[in-house]
Amino acid sequence: MFQSAELGHAIKKATYKKEVPLLREALLAAQYDLLKKAEFPVIILISGVDGAGKGETVNVLNEWMDPRHIETHALDTPGCEELERPSMWRYWRVLPPKGKIGIFFRSWYSDPISAALHRTAKNSELDQQMERIIHFEKMLSDEGALILKFWLHLSKVSQRTRLKALEKDPATRWRVTEKDWKNFKIYDRFRIVAEHALRQTSTPEAPWTIIEGADPRYRYLAVGKAILQALRSRLDAPESSCHASVRLPPIIPKLDPLSVLNRLDLSLKMEKKKYEESLEKYQGKLNLLTREAAFRKISVVLVFEGLDAAGKGSTIRRITGGLDARYYRVIPTAAPTDEERAQPYLWRFWRNLPRLGHFAIFDRSWYGRVLVERVEGLCSAADWMRAYGEINDFEEQLIRNRTIVLKFWLHISREEQLRRFKERENTAFKNFKITPEDWRNREKWDQYERAVCDMIDRTSAEISPWTLVEADDKQYARIKVLKTLCERIEKELQQ
Repeated sequence: MFQSAELGHAIKKATYKKEVPLLREALLAAQYDLLKKAEFPVIILISGVDGAGKGETVNVLNEWMDPRHIETHALDTPGCEELERPSMWRYWRVLPPKGKIGIFFRSWYSDPISAALHRTAKNSELDQQMERIIHFEKMLSDEGALILKFWLHLSKVSQRTRLKALEKDPATRWRVTEKDWKNFKIYDRFRIVAEHALRQTSTPEAPWTIIEGADPRYRYLAVGKAILQALRSRLDAPESSCHASVRLPPIIPKLDPLSVLNRLDLSLKMEKKKYEESLEKYQGKLNLLTREAAFRKISVVLVFEGLDAAGKGSTIRRITGGLDARYYRVIPTAAPTDEERAQPYLWRFWRNLPRLGHFAIFDRSWYGRVLVERVEGLCSAADWMRAYGEINDFEEQLIRNRTIVLKFWLHISREEQLRRFKERENTAFKNFKITPEDWRNREKWDQYERAVCDMIDRTSAEISPWTLVEADDKQYARIKVLKTLCERIEKELQQ
């Protein structure tokens, strides 16, 4: 895979001086077109062999283009805040918005390759990490991002020559460290690991471009021209070709009226006295569980979804009543802001993930894409159909990071919803809870029910199952949620 990058590519100085001004002008024009249209972000990865000129190339790109609209990230050893969250959290936080360019000097490939190289992870673990990266980049591409991945390569001989030259020059001596020479000693193994990772992750959506790094003039022109070509190709493409039709799988029609929702026993109730005793019991238990030392090694994400007036807010208040306010956040999910619309769909949820020992409680969540956005036509069928897989990947990453993910669907009958709607209209301090949109949503009851059943079917995995809550009786629903939460935390602490 690296053979074409060991041919001795070089550019004469005169040729370089002639081509650079034209290339810079064209790159700036493309960058400003990107900024003006603001239709997609550009993600550039600069990776490769030590001494191949990665840092110099990043500096040149910032010099040739307008650095005000370039976000450069060299994410090194993760800090305490980053270690308390899934490994991809720190990359999600710094993704460029639409219209901007993000350059990653160290990327999501660095740690997995390093772990395999130094044998702190098995080859099978590297393969699993690469598969997760493929899913991540596919999601970014589906969201519209232009992903450009450059691997700057040096042969073993060229790397030794390069390191010695840098070390000899007083102006560049600081660039060569003891770690670089240690890595040089395992160059052959590094090449095998890197080639395996690149071959596995060079996909149609995000292919690798391998560039020989020995000659800086060749390296700069090759990277610059590749970026320009990719930018112009996307910017100048007809709108129809940018949104090529996607072949969607068929939606299987229902053959009978049975569903997981209409099989729920909504007549379940709890008497007031038992409710008060149970509420005190489980709020107290929840508080004690979260005080245990072992709880500082896990985090909790709670997802609340349900029909309008199903009692999500009042149930959440019973949970927070048993928690220390310093260790939880309630995140109400509404229509995305302009900032959030400029990012991939899951971005606004990634940025709100809790650190260890904390709760994040989502009052509506990432499932909005397969519920309200699907039913109301706020996204394409391709978007909500691929969202099932993206959501499953997202939750799997949380769980691997010792995050308890509990998902509650609070379900009520049509009759109970109507009663609650009218109660809200007739009670002054509840008027704010009822809107014309709630009545419009009620008219689409059957569509929402189908969307909910599909959601449960496709995202209720063994590691993150849905808990369906019979919520016609609010007291019964609150206790079921509290009991489920306590049992799940207790089970995790015992492990």
